[in-house]
Amino acid sequence: MSSLPLSDKKILLGVCGGIAAYKSILLQRLLVKAGAEVQVVMTPSARDFVSPLVLSTLSGKPVLCEISNNDSWANHVKLGRWAHLMLIAPATCNTLAKMANGHCDNLLLAVYLSATCPVMIAPAMDTDMWKHPATNENLERLRQRGHAVLGVGHGDLASGLHGEGRLLEPEEIFAELEALLKPTKQILAGKKAIVTAGPTYESIDPVRFIGNHSSGLMGIELANALAALGAETYLVQGPGSLQANAQVHTIRVTSADEMFAAVQEHFSHCHYAVMAAAVADYKPATQHAQKIKKDADTLHIELVPNPDILSYCGANKRPDQVVVGFALETNNEEQNAIDKLNRKNADFMVMNSLRDEGAGFGTLTNKAVVYSKKSPPIPLSLQSKKQMAQAIVSLMIQPMHND
Repeated sequence: MSSLPLSDKKILLGVCGGIAAYKSILLQRLLVKAGAEVQVVMTPSARDFVSPLVLSTLSGKPVLCEISNNDSWANHVKLGRWAHLMLIAPATCNTLAKMANGHCDNLLLAVYLSATCPVMIAPAMDTDMWKHPATNENLERLRQRGHAVLGVGHGDLASGLHGEGRLLEPEEIFAELEALLKPTKQILAGKKAIVTAGPTYESIDPVRFIGNHSSGLMGIELANALAALGAETYLVQGPGSLQANAQVHTIRVTSADEMFAAVQEHFSHCHYAVMAAAVADYKPATQHAQKIKKDADTLHIELVPNPDILSYCGANKRPDQVVVGFALETNNEEQNAIDKLNRKNADFMVMNSLRDEGAGFGTLTNKAVVYSKKSPPIPLSLQSKKQMAQAIVSLMIQPMHND
């Protein structure tokens, strides 16, 4: 019996027409090396970016692009029922819109509409297209169908801009696909978790707010990790364009008061509470109904404290609940993290230092030290936020899982 991780799996790889299509070659190579049987289906425009001959050589199968040619007909219904999973990578803005609205003007879309297997989507586009409300609506519609919609990378784009929208690296997509096809043991089945993520925006007037640079990625990955282990997971997410996996119940909020209300509603029902959001400590005492005009050289805004969500969880937690907090520090890191752990009555405190390169806001990686009341500090080396989330979840579930 083969030990290759995907030796019994059949994968439909859909390739769309974008500059990121070259990564489909590397992705297909990973799938084939893992033992998967791969059938590539391309949109007509994808042929302008990657050679069908290369993909056909790697898969050992003819690449399909047209519904019919002079010799044969591509049976899209049979293809849609053949696979264990359909992966579309890269999925362009145009194809996403067509998928969301049921269009069927090429073979890839016909196969998608005929697919009876799980569907995984890896988007790739320019940052302005990625952030456009229409794209967000299309992605949400696809998530609601139960599709696994992956995030995007951050970096240089073909347009010359720098930002979100890059196709994830082939190794990242492969890891997501492998996890979906080879699910982790559901050791948290029957448990519930709540996670907060992202910034909060505290309104000054209709156009201005107090906020921070948090993307929410760390909290999103923590929610994904808990859900992957079977926990019924609620993500209370502040403003931002990133999205959790489909199995996570996402509650969108803007302000600290809204985030606090959502946590209050769900906390008592949860076994795990992970407060990863960068909640604003203060908010304006007065939120002006109209835009403040510049009619003076200075402007004084009175700030009042926001609710302390982590303290609420620590003060109200039961013996069967685990509460995790985060501390982003710039100096006296260890002492500040330990003080916060004790003051907030948390079970774990994850400390990030802004002095560590690759950690903190706006990065795909993180570096941390985890403090708890029952064990020595545990350093977590620089790694992707997904890997760090899995490590943190592994630590926090041990006390309850071992009881």
